[in-house]
Amino acid sequence: MNRTAFATLAAASLLAAAPAFAVETVDQQAAAPDVAGRAGATAVEDVVVTANRSAQPIERVGASVTVLTQAAIEARQTPAVVELLAQTPGVSFTRNGGVGTSTGVNIRGAESQHTVVLIDGVKLNDPSSTQGGFNFGNLLVGDTARIEVLRGAQSTLWGSQAIGGVVNIVTAEPTEALQGSLDAEAGARGTTYFRGGIGGANDRLSWRLAASRYDTDGFSAFAKGMEDDGYTNTGLSGRLNVKVTDAVSLDLRSVWSSGRNDFDAFNGDSREYGKTQELVAYAGLNFDLLDGRFRNRIGYAHTDTDRRNFNPDNKVQTLTFDAEGQNRRWEYQGAFAFTEALNATFGLEHEKSEMKTRSPGDWTPNPAFGRGEAELNSAYGQVQWTVLDGLTLTGGLRYDDHAQYGDNLLGQVAAAWALNEGDTVVRASWGQGFRAPGLYELYSEYGNLNLQPEEFDSWEIGVEQRLFDRAVVSATYFNRQADNEIRYNGCSTPSTDPLCTVNGAGRWGYYRNVQKTEAQGVELVGRVDVTERLNVSANYTWTDAKSASGATDGKRLTRRPEHMANLAADYAFAFGLKTGVAVRYVGETFNNDTNTVKVDAYTLVDLRASYPINDTLEVYGRIENAFDEDYQTVLNYGAPGRGVFGGVRVRF
Repeated sequence: MNRTAFATLAAASLLAAAPAFAVETVDQQAAAPDVAGRAGATAVEDVVVTANRSAQPIERVGASVTVLTQAAIEARQTPAVVELLAQTPGVSFTRNGGVGTSTGVNIRGAESQHTVVLIDGVKLNDPSSTQGGFNFGNLLVGDTARIEVLRGAQSTLWGSQAIGGVVNIVTAEPTEALQGSLDAEAGARGTTYFRGGIGGANDRLSWRLAASRYDTDGFSAFAKGMEDDGYTNTGLSGRLNVKVTDAVSLDLRSVWSSGRNDFDAFNGDSREYGKTQELVAYAGLNFDLLDGRFRNRIGYAHTDTDRRNFNPDNKVQTLTFDAEGQNRRWEYQGAFAFTEALNATFGLEHEKSEMKTRSPGDWTPNPAFGRGEAELNSAYGQVQWTVLDGLTLTGGLRYDDHAQYGDNLLGQVAAAWALNEGDTVVRASWGQGFRAPGLYELYSEYGNLNLQPEEFDSWEIGVEQRLFDRAVVSATYFNRQADNEIRYNGCSTPSTDPLCTVNGAGRWGYYRNVQKTEAQGVELVGRVDVTERLNVSANYTWTDAKSASGATDGKRLTRRPEHMANLAADYAFAFGLKTGVAVRYVGETFNNDTNTVKVDAYTLVDLRASYPINDTLEVYGRIENAFDEDYQTVLNYGAPGRGVFGGVRVRF
């Protein structure tokens, strides 16, 4: 569809609401414009904050979203966030070995760099990483209280990169005068994981501090390797909210982690290791006007990712990779409630990204950094209007002014129609995406200054049905069309390609635009309370993600499974014991663009149990990969075999 025409359609949905602007209201309150505040950390599953950048009942949201509450996260017991995400519809991941190694997430067959990751409301996509994607390898559960997975193009509110979807991770916020938590577990492969947090809240002040430490001897990242590749991670987080007056408050939030992981080459064991430090920091001022009808937030967000790789076998220079990426963002967001049925979300953003990267070695022990920076100014607006009982329409526009690539206008519309007293909900959305080339794609040793922006059109339609007050089933069809997607192009030796030579020297490859890709699929989700004690949930995703141009036209995109499914059953015994089983199936994938190299399908079975000793102490345990399935997510890279783990939780 013509992109300008689509933006016009979104604008029309905004203007349609204009007649209602003058309706008088009494004591109407706008939702807080913050996805990581008290509303963002809520334990309520039927409230969603990411889709509209403010808390909304899920029946008013036109997009597909999955919510993992703190109770659900604790029940799963897994330390790695990526393994939680993989249990939700439409999400797959690839990992070059065990926890801590390079890890990418694909939502609905999109590239990993097309997923926006938020931690406490701050975007954490690293501009120095390959194609600017977020590496989930170092992201552990830590003090996480809630995760929302928003699927489909969401660029209107969340900007560049929100093509496949948005993952919003919110750390815990206290609700009592003094609250604390301690978690300790140990198990297979010399693994230990310790977590602790303490905080408190009253009418004026809310605060929490948390820390964690993860250690494992691991296993060989190279599938046929003989030596173990270990991983360690130290994490700290904190948040503070001060209510200055009833209408004014201050927010401070920060998350920091430091990890060290051993890794292997794609063809054999190696003594190489990497160190990664990640910092997320946010400061914000919140103020309400018009007795809460007009709520505002002014914030500053800063992220800093520092990565270094080392090879102790080098004779001259053991440092083999050195990179740092930073994002600085000033933002204003407002929310205005015109009536109970009509509200608006709008904002301004200024973002500056910087990157430096180099690859030293014995032959070039001290090369110059490749450096790059970009600035982006944005404005967005979205109106949500319940036009009649149960029917909510949403329309939005986003304007981006990129320092290198000029201006761009995006639109998005959505509808949610709750019928049969809310037992049936029909959803539909249609949106655009735009991603300017990342700094690594432009300025690294593989950079190409001739790259053009990527463009996307995406839509979905689905229905959700509640049955007999104990079951929910849903079906969603999605479709995405992409133009000018950027891919890495390898160089042969010798090569006649002029971009394979820079300043007279050859290089391994460079980034280039490919013409088109297409993705479509179906997500089926179901949940049933079989009895008061037995709960069963399942999801299945069919994804047809293919190249749509050039020599690979019609070929499936690499490492994108066509079929995925999850099944989970949990039983709570009368005397307090809780048990569960989870089954995950991932279909075969292709490891290359021409679809000549396959990675086999696999099925994993996990078992888990927990038992409360008293109101403050709980013991738990799990068996991961209970049948010791031998599998890979990336060809020639290992994956964990059977592992037994046990631990304790203390809550006070």
